[in-house]
Amino acid sequence: MAIEEDVEGGMQVGIREPLMPENYKNAAEVLVDEERSVSTSNMGHPWMVYFSTFVAVCGSYAFGSCAGYSSPAQDGIIKDISLTLAEYSVFGSILTFGAMIGAITSGPIADYIGRKGAMRVSSGCCVAGWLAICFAQGVLPLYIGRLATGYGMGVFSYVVPVFIAEIALKNLRGALTTINQFMICSAVSVAYIIGQVLSWRVLALTGLIPCAVLLSGLFFIPESPRWLAMTGREKDFIFALQKLRGKEADISHEAAEIQDYIATLDQLPKPKLLELFQRRYLRSVIIGVGLMVCQQFGGINGVCFYLSYIFESAGFSSSIGSIIYACLQVVITGLGAALIDKAGRKPLLVLSGSGLVAGCILTAVAFYLKSHELSLEAVPALALTGILVYIGAFSIGMGAVPWVVMSEIFPINIKGRAGSLATLVNWFGAWLCSYTFNFLMNWSSYGTFILYAAINALAVLFVAVVVPETKGRTLEQIQAAISV
Repeated sequence: MAIEEDVEGGMQVGIREPLMPENYKNAAEVLVDEERSVSTSNMGHPWMVYFSTFVAVCGSYAFGSCAGYSSPAQDGIIKDISLTLAEYSVFGSILTFGAMIGAITSGPIADYIGRKGAMRVSSGCCVAGWLAICFAQGVLPLYIGRLATGYGMGVFSYVVPVFIAEIALKNLRGALTTINQFMICSAVSVAYIIGQVLSWRVLALTGLIPCAVLLSGLFFIPESPRWLAMTGREKDFIFALQKLRGKEADISHEAAEIQDYIATLDQLPKPKLLELFQRRYLRSVIIGVGLMVCQQFGGINGVCFYLSYIFESAGFSSSIGSIIYACLQVVITGLGAALIDKAGRKPLLVLSGSGLVAGCILTAVAFYLKSHELSLEAVPALALTGILVYIGAFSIGMGAVPWVVMSEIFPINIKGRAGSLATLVNWFGAWLCSYTFNFLMNWSSYGTFILYAAINALAVLFVAVVVPETKGRTLEQIQAAISV
C-alpha cells in the first residue's frame, strides 16, 4: 500500500490500487481480512459523530411534527376556516402525496447536491409549508402548505438515515440510525400533547423550531465523507473523515477502504432505474424494497391514523388509550435503539414481526367476541392489550430497522435511485394502508386484523430467509457481500 501525504493537513492516508471488476466478488473477503487487523481504539472520541447525528435527527423531529399535526388541529381548522369533513380529509391525506413526490426526488437530490444540501432543501420546504398553514385564511393555502411539508417529510425519510449511516462508526451505526425513528415518535407524541393547549396556528409555528435548529447546525457539521469520495473531492473527503473521527485518530485504513470501494464502483456504469434489477443489484433492491413492504402493509398506518376509532369501537376510552399508546411507543423505540447494535438487526426484525402477529391476533379476537356478543366485558381490555402489543412490537424493530438496513445495503453508486425507490414504496404503502383501513373495518373488524396478522407472518418469513445480518460490519463489507 502506497502512502500519500496531504500537504495542507500533514496527515498520511493509505491509498491502494483500486479493485478491478474481475476481483469484485472477492471484495468482501478482502475487506473482512483487513478489518481484523485494525484496532478500533485508534478512532478517537466520536463527539462530532454524535453532534452531527443530533443535527440530522432534527429533520426526523420535523418529520414527526408534520405527521402528528393533523389530529390535534382538526377541530380548530374546521371551525376557523369553515372546512367540511371531506375538505379536511384532503388536507390530512395530501401530506402523503407530498411525501411520495419527496421520495421520488430525494435520492437524486442527495446525490447531486449532497446529504447536507438535501436536508437544507427539505427544511426549506417544511418552513414554507408551516408558514403557509399558519397564515392561511382559506383552503388553498392549507393544501399548499400541507403538500410542502409532506414533500419535506419524504426527503427527510430518506436522507437522514442515509447520512447517519455514512458518518457513523460500524459499532454505533445501528443505534444512531435508530434515533431517527425515536425522534419521529417523540415529535408525534409531543404534537398530540401540546396540541391540546395550543391553537392550530401556534402549533404550526412550533414546527419551525426543529427546522431552524437543523439549518443552523448544518453550518458546523461535515458532509458525508462517502458522498465526497464518490464525487471525487479528495481533500474534502479526508478533511470530513478526520473531523468526524477526531484530530488524533488514524483514518488511513478507513479512508483507503472507502476509496477502494468507490474505485471499484467507478468501473461499473451508473445504472438507470430499470437497471437496478440487474443481477448485481437485485438482492439489495429486494431486501430494501421488501422491508418497506413488510413495514407498511402490516397495518401500522391504519392503526395509527384511526387509533381513537379502534379504541371507541372496542369500548375503551380513546383519550386514555392514545396517551398510553404514545408513551409506550417512545419508550420501546428507545429500547430498540439501545439493543440494535447488540442484538443485531435480524433478531429484532424477527422478534418485532412475531409480536405484530400476536398483537393482531389479540385484537382480532377482541373484535370477534364483540361481533358475536361473547364475553363482552373482556373486549376492552383484550383490544387494549392487542394494540399495545402491536405498537410495542412495531417500535422495537419493524419501525426503525428497515430504515437502518436500507441505509446500509445499497452500493453508493445506486443509493440515490434505489433509496428513492424504497422510500416511494414505503410512502405508497402508508397511503394504501390508511386509505383502505376503514373499508376493511366495515367489511370485517376482526377479519381486518387477521389479514394484517397473515401479512406480518409473511414478513417474518421474508426476514428469516432473505435479510442478512449487518451488525458490526462496515458499509463496504455489507455492500460487497450482498453484490456477490
